[in-house]
Amino acid sequence: MKKHITMLMFFMLLAVFGLQAQNKIVSGKIIDSSGELMPGVTIIQKGTANGTASDIDGKYSLSVSEGATLVFSFIGYSTIEKAVGSSNVLNITLQIDESELDEVVVIGYGTQKKSDLTGAVGSVGEKDLRDRPSASLSQNLSGRVQGVNVSVNSGRPGGRANIRIRGNTSVSIANDPLYVIDGVILHSAGLANGSTPIDYINPNDIASIEVLKDASATAIYGARGANGVILVSTKRGSKTGGTITYDGNFSIGTLPKKIPLLNSAEFLAAEDLAYQNAQKYDPNGWANGIYKDPKLKRTDPKLFDSNGNPLYDTDWQDESFQQAITQNHQLSLTGGNQDDSFGAYLGYRDEDGLMKESWMKRFSGRFVFDSKIKKWVTVGGGLSYNDQKESQVDPLGNGGIIAMRQVLEALPIIPVRYPDGSWAGNADYPGMEGGNNPLQVAKERIYLVNTQTVLGNIYANFFLAKGLELRSNVSTNIVNQRVDYYGGRNLNYIAKNQGGDASVSNDRLNSWQFENYLTYIKTINENHALNAMVGLSWQHVDRFNSTARAQNFQDDYFMFNNLGAGANAIQPQSGSVAYGLNSYFSRLNYTLKDKYLFTFTGRVDGSSKFGESNQYAFFPSAAFAWRASDENFLQNSSSISNLKFRSSIGMTGNSEITAYQALAGMGNYSVIFNNQREIGIGISRLANPNLRWEKTTQIDIGAELGLFQNKVMFEIDLYRKITDDMLLSAPVPSSSGYSVVSQNVGSMENTGIELGLNTVNFERNNFSWNTTFNFSYNKNEVLELAGGSDIFLGSTIVRKGESVGAFFGFVHEGTWNTSEESIAAQYNKRPGDIKYKDVNEDGVINDSDRVVIGKGIPDGFGTFANTFTFKNFELLVDIQYTYGNDVLFRSKHSAEDRTGIANSFKTILNAWTPENQDTNIAQIRPLTAGYNTNNDSDRVQDGSFVRGRNLMLSYNFLPQTLEKINVERMRAYVSVQNFFLATKYAGYDPEVSTSGAAFDQGVDLYAYPKPRVFMLGVSITL
Repeated sequence: MKKHITMLMFFMLLAVFGLQAQNKIVSGKIIDSSGELMPGVTIIQKGTANGTASDIDGKYSLSVSEGATLVFSFIGYSTIEKAVGSSNVLNITLQIDESELDEVVVIGYGTQKKSDLTGAVGSVGEKDLRDRPSASLSQNLSGRVQGVNVSVNSGRPGGRANIRIRGNTSVSIANDPLYVIDGVILHSAGLANGSTPIDYINPNDIASIEVLKDASATAIYGARGANGVILVSTKRGSKTGGTITYDGNFSIGTLPKKIPLLNSAEFLAAEDLAYQNAQKYDPNGWANGIYKDPKLKRTDPKLFDSNGNPLYDTDWQDESFQQAITQNHQLSLTGGNQDDSFGAYLGYRDEDGLMKESWMKRFSGRFVFDSKIKKWVTVGGGLSYNDQKESQVDPLGNGGIIAMRQVLEALPIIPVRYPDGSWAGNADYPGMEGGNNPLQVAKERIYLVNTQTVLGNIYANFFLAKGLELRSNVSTNIVNQRVDYYGGRNLNYIAKNQGGDASVSNDRLNSWQFENYLTYIKTINENHALNAMVGLSWQHVDRFNSTARAQNFQDDYFMFNNLGAGANAIQPQSGSVAYGLNSYFSRLNYTLKDKYLFTFTGRVDGSSKFGESNQYAFFPSAAFAWRASDENFLQNSSSISNLKFRSSIGMTGNSEITAYQALAGMGNYSVIFNNQREIGIGISRLANPNLRWEKTTQIDIGAELGLFQNKVMFEIDLYRKITDDMLLSAPVPSSSGYSVVSQNVGSMENTGIELGLNTVNFERNNFSWNTTFNFSYNKNEVLELAGGSDIFLGSTIVRKGESVGAFFGFVHEGTWNTSEESIAAQYNKRPGDIKYKDVNEDGVINDSDRVVIGKGIPDGFGTFANTFTFKNFELLVDIQYTYGNDVLFRSKHSAEDRTGIANSFKTILNAWTPENQDTNIAQIRPLTAGYNTNNDSDRVQDGSFVRGRNLMLSYNFLPQTLEKINVERMRAYVSVQNFFLATKYAGYDPEVSTSGAAFDQGVDLYAYPKPRVFMLGVSITL
C-alpha cells in the first residue's frame, strides 16, 4: 500500500514539475538604442492573445508557455520577435523603425522598395486610411499626398470629389487620374450626376494607395498616364491563421454654418421699399399703374392676421436640414498560411444627408484567395460586388427649381404645411415666382441612382527559372447604373405643366483586360542589380445606355414604376460605343553599387479611337537617382541618415475622347410631313482622319532627406509638364452644316513645386508627438490654341496666356452715386444702378468689356497634421488649407441681384439708398423695373480657406485586458470631421463645384453644404 502511495506521490510531483515546465514567468527591461527606458511597449506571446505592456520603468512580466516566442512592438520602432528559451529574463533593445525606406510600394506591373524608387510616388498606408473613416476613396485620399488636389465638392451622402494630380492637362477631355484596382484598370466613365466608377469602391476594402505622379512612374501606363495614376491595393487573406475583424462606426452630421436670409419682417419691408423705388426706375410703368402697393395684397387669412402682419416666420434652413445619422459596419473573415490564404469581406453603410430626403445605402461583398498550388506556380484572384442606392437632391449644373435653391428662396412668410396638411409654396403669395417649398420639392422631385458594380480578376504567377517569373492576369469591371426620375404633378417649373414627368435611364459599362508580363531579377556580384519587365495587354470596353420617358399622369402613384401610365410617351433614346486598346510595355531598373539607380520605361499603345495613321503611339521615360547617403563621405554621418537625389523625363498620353471621333458619324433627324413626324438618317459628325494622341511631356527633379535616424524626413519635387495636341470638340462654321469637329487644338503648361515634411518632435517615456506637413504649388497656363480663339466652357474661358478655370465677366465697380448721375446717364443708368467698368472705353457696356475676373483652381494647397500619443491614447489633429482660388457665387443671381419675387440674402439690407451710396448692391426695385444680373467680379469671392478636417481621439486596449474576453486587438475612437472652417467666402463652403463643366471648380449655384460629423467607432479583432 505504501509502495502505491509513494508511486502516486512521485507521479504527482512529476505532474507539478511538468506544469511548472510548461508555464514560466518571463520578465525583463526594454530600452531604446540610446538607453532610454521604454514604457508602454506591447508584449504578445506569438499566436495567442496573451500579452502585457511595459511599465513606466520599462519593465514587464508575463506568464508564458514553454517554447514561447514573444513579440515586442511600439509605434515608430521595429518590431522584434524573441524566443524565450531557458532563461526567465529577457531584456530587449528596440531600434527606430527605418522600414519606411525599405517599405515595398506598388508600382505599375510590379513592386519596388521605396528606397529604390527613381520616380515621384506617394503612398497612403492602411493606418492613415483607418484614421479617417469616410464614404469614398476620394475623401480618404484628401490631403495625404503632396501634388494631389482632392476637392470634395458636395456634402451629399457619398460626396462628389474632383481629383487633380499636378494640375489639369487637357482642355475638354478627362483630367481625372487613371485608377487601377489590384491591377484592374477602371474605365474613366462619367456616370450619373458627376459620379465615376471609383466612387463605388468600398473604401474599407483598401489596404494601401500609391499615387504615381511623374513620367518615370506613369509612362508604364502610356496613353492613359498623363493625369497621373492611382494604384489601389485591397486587403488580402491572412498568412498567420484565422482572424475575424469588425469595424463599425456611428455618426451624426450637423449644419456647421447658415447663410443669413431675410426673415418675414425684413422680406416684407424690402418688398415695400421696392414698390417705393418703382417710380424712379420705371416711370412709364408707374404712370400706367402697373405697380400696386404690396400692403393691399396681404389679406390671405392663411398667411396674415387682420392687420396684415405675417402669421409665420419660417427659417427654411432649420426646416430643410436635419441631423444626418450614419451607420457603417464592416466584417472580415480571413485565414490561411504562408502558402494558401483567403479573405471574405462584407460591408454595409447607411448614410442620411443633411438635406431631408437625401440618403445613400451601400451593400458590398468581396472574396479573395491566393494559393501556391505548386512550387512553380501561384494562383489567386478576387471578386467584389457593390450595390449602392442613392437619393439625390443636388443635380449638377441645374439652375432651375431644385430643393437646394428653394432653401434660399422660399418665402419666410409661408409655413411648410398649412393646418389642413396641404403644402405651402411661394405661389400662395401673389406676385411671386411661384416655386414650391424645398421640402415639397425634395419629397416629390425624386432622383434615385441605383448602381451595381462587379470587379473581378484572376492571376497566375509561373516561376520559370531562378529570377524569372511570368504573370498572367484576366480581369473585368462591370458597371450597371439605373436612374429613376419623377417630377410630381404639383411641382411648378418642374413637371406641373407636363402633368408629371417620369423617366428611367439605364447605363451598362463592360470592360475586360488580359495582361501577360515577364519579370527577370538578377544580381551580378555586389555591384550590379537588374530588374527587367516586358509585357503586353489587351483591353476592350463597351457601353450601352437607354432612356424611356413619359408625361401626363393621372396621379403620382406609379411614378417611374409604370411609364405606360403616362398619356404622353416621349421619344426613347439609346446609344452604344465600343473601343479597344492593344499595348506593349517594358521597364528596366538597373542599380549600380546600390547607390546609382536607373529606370527606363517604354509603352506602345494602340487605340481604335484614332485615325488609321495615328492609332499607335510610343510613350518613353528615363529616370536616375543617386543615394548620396550611401557614399563613403556620408555613411558615418551622425545627422544625415538618408539623402537621395532623383530626376526623370518622359512622355505620357491622354486618349479619353469618345469613341469614333476620327470617323464621320451617323445620326437620326426628324421632320414633319403631312402633319406626321418622319425620321431620317444622315451624317451628324464630321470626320477627322488626322486626329492624333494628346501627349504630355514631363520633367521632374526631386530630393529626399532623412535626419537623425529619420526622425526628420523631408522631400521636395520640382516639375514641368507640357501637353501638346490637346483634344477638343471645336466649333466649326455653321455653313458647314455641323456644329463641332474633334481636333488637336493647342498646348498647355503646368509647373509646380511639392514639399513634404515628417518629423518626430518628441518621444520620451509614455509620450510622443509626430508632425506631417505638405505643401503643393501649381501654375497652369494655356500656351497655344489653334487659331488663337477663346474657348468658352461652362462659366470659364480657355484663353492663351491664362490658366484654365478662369472666370470671365464684367468688372463690378460698385454702384453709381448721385454725384455721377450725368456719367451714369451716358450708359442709360441712374444712381443706384450697378456700375460696370467700361474696359475698352467706347461708352457702351457689352460683351467686349468682359475680362478674366478670377479662377477657381488654387495656387497652393496642403495639410498640417499632428499626432500625439500618450500610453494607449492617440490624438490626431488634421488641418487642411488652400489658397489662391476664387469662388464664383452664382447663387447671388436670384438671391441678391433681383428682389421681390422670392426670398433674398440678408445682404440686400445693405442695398443702395440715398443715405448709403458706398455699396456694391443695387437699389432695390421691382423685377419689372429692370435690374442687372451678370457674372461679374462682385460674384467672385476669395475661396482660400483653412479647415479642421479631422480631430480624432483613439484608445488601443491593453492585451492583458483583452485576454480575459478572448479578443486579440481592440481600438475605440471618437472624432469630429470638418470641425472648423476659416474662410472669407460667404456661401456654405468654398470647396465647391455645382457644375459638370471641365474647369468649373469653384462655381457655386445652390450648393449642398458639407456637414460637421461627430463620430464614434470601434475596431475589434478576434
